[in-house]
Order: sequence, then C-alpha cells, then structure tokens
Amino acid sequence: MAVTSMDLIEPKGAAQVYIVVLNWNGWEDTLACLESIMRSDYPAFRVIVCDNASTDGSPERIKAWAAGKLEPLRSPAETERRYSPIAKPIACLEITHAEAQTMARSLPDAPLTLLHTGGNLGYAGGNNAGLRYALARGDADYCWVLNNDLVIASDALSRLVERMSEQLEAGLCGSVLLDYHAPERVQALGGATYNPWLGTHRAIGAGASAGRRIDREAVERRMSYVIGAALFVSRRWLDEIGLLCEDYFLYFEEIDWAVRGRGRGRFQLAFAPRSRVYHKGGGSTGRPSQSPAADYLALHNRLRFTRKHIPWALPTVWLGFLLVLANRLRRGQFDRIIPILAIMLGGAPNTRQFTSSKKSVERWHERQV
Repeated sequence: MAVTSMDLIEPKGAAQVYIVVLNWNGWEDTLACLESIMRSDYPAFRVIVCDNASTDGSPERIKAWAAGKLEPLRSPAETERRYSPIAKPIACLEITHAEAQTMARSLPDAPLTLLHTGGNLGYAGGNNAGLRYALARGDADYCWVLNNDLVIASDALSRLVERMSEQLEAGLCGSVLLDYHAPERVQALGGATYNPWLGTHRAIGAGASAGRRIDREAVERRMSYVIGAALFVSRRWLDEIGLLCEDYFLYFEEIDWAVRGRGRGRFQLAFAPRSRVYHKGGGSTGRPSQSPAADYLALHNRLRFTRKHIPWALPTVWLGFLLVLANRLRRGQFDRIIPILAIMLGGAPNTRQFTSSKKSVERWHERQV
C-alpha cells in the first residue's frame, strides 16, 4: 500500500461519486479514459481502477501515468479538445483486494485508487470489488461503472448527477454513447430494449446522428436496461438491490441488475441526454459479431439469464439458437458451431475457470473437438 501527497478540495454539499474503471490487459485504453475523467468539471469524485490480474504491465503503467512519467498513446483521430494532458502528479493509492475489504475506512483518501482484484474476476467480479470498496468508504452517494475503452465529455458526470437529482425514483442512469471512431454517430441512447422471447437486445438509437434531437421521456419508456459500458448507480440501489451478479463473467450482468431493481416497481431507469461518452467497444474480447470468445459468452449467458428470470421463454429462446446456428453457417463461421452446440447440449464450462480472452475460449473449443 502506497500513497503520495494529494490535494483534495471540494465544495460542501456536492454528492460524492466513485468512478469504477475495470482494467484487464488494456492500459492504453485505461490511461486515455483516466485522462478524460480527470478533466471532469464535477467537483466531488474519486476514481477506482480495478485491475483484474493484468499480465501486460498495466499496474506499473497506470502508476507511471499518475506520477507524470507516461502520457497516453494518441491516435491521429484524437482531438486536443478532448485529450490534452492534465496536470501531474496525481496522488495514487495502491491497495490489494484484502485491504479494500478489511481496511477501507482507515485507508488514506486519494483521487485515484489502484485496486488489485487478485485474479480475472470478469466484468461483474472486477467491478464489484470497486463498488464494495466505495460502499465501505462510507461516503458514496453514487457510483459510475465505466468501461476502460471510454473517454468522457468534461460535463458528462455533472449531467448524470443533475438527472438523478431530478428523478429520485431512479436507481440507474445511462448516458449517450457515441462511437469513438465516428463521434457523429450514436452507439446507444443510455440503454437498450430486450426481447424476452428470443433473448436478444437492441441498443436504443444505434446509428442515429449525434446531432439529432433526443426525446428523453421516449427513451426512458423504451429502456429495458442501462448499457453496462457507462452505468450510473445510486447508493440506495446498491444498498437495497445489491451488487452485480457474478455468475455471468461477461455479458447480461446489467440486464440482470435492471430486472432485479425494477421488480415490484422499486426503482426506475433514467437517461441523461446531455451526458456524453465516447466508446470504442469490444476492448477485452471484441464484439460478439467479431470475436468467437464474445460470441460464446453472449450466447451462454442468454440461456443463463432466461433460466433465472423468464423460464417461460426458454422454448422460444432455444428456437432462436437454431437461427443463430443457421446464420453462422450462412456466414461460413464454422469455428463457432461446436461451442454453440455444446451450450445447447449443456456442455458449457464454468466461466470462473477461464479468462475473457480469445485464446482461453478457443482452448476450450479445442477440447470439445
């Protein structure tokens, strides 16, 4: 555990926000994400980077960045307005998972905490480590779960806090996700719709122009869940509903969370149309349409979620798998047929036994041949 000196001056009365960023072998994206977070105009936030046992030197590079010894990599498409370097050093507290669980209140305060989770715990497990630490600190009003392959607009966090203060019944809130590589195009307006009959989902507003007028109320009526790449959550939700479900490893955690929280009308979902973030997408595994690993996990968890929450839809979800198989054959994606059949026959592995990398899932595929 190590911490340098820090300057923490905040106006009284501002809601305290803990921003949880999960890193797994993705320090380049994480540094760009942290640069944008630290330029936020919101006055009261702390950042927790949860490292899922990276093997690419991520912790050392994150600490070097905080010390002012390493700047983020930049692509030609990155603009100075969004990515100009911020002042360093930034005080960084480095802690273990055990310290986070047992010493949270006694640890020094710092604008940046590097939390070693001790293993690849997946999306839910890694983020939960940060959420538990934020809750144990005792002063969290909100938490913001961010993918590391995001950069945020300077007022994105302020707009989220503003929206949640307007709708006190809301427990989760989403931002406008714009395509990092084509920022004039929308990836999603806060969340997505979910079709329980097929177990499929569709991002709201995907492909629309970023300059198009947004009807916030219409979006909120359509939302089945808030997309997990940028998921703002209230302290009350965390206290009453609990943390993310760790059974999924990757994909469907946010849908599961929304279903649990909206049950019996306890909470609502909100959308902050003036909160904008820029998302690269598929940082760890690739998009399901591109990566066999992501494809496998998405399909595996489709069944898991359906069995847990909507078992009456299992027959039609199973039929949907036949359509998936037909599409894979039509596209010539023959390497994906065996794992899909294995899932349907109940031969899926325990996701806690492997990481979310392509190689690990492909090794499992090979054992099935």
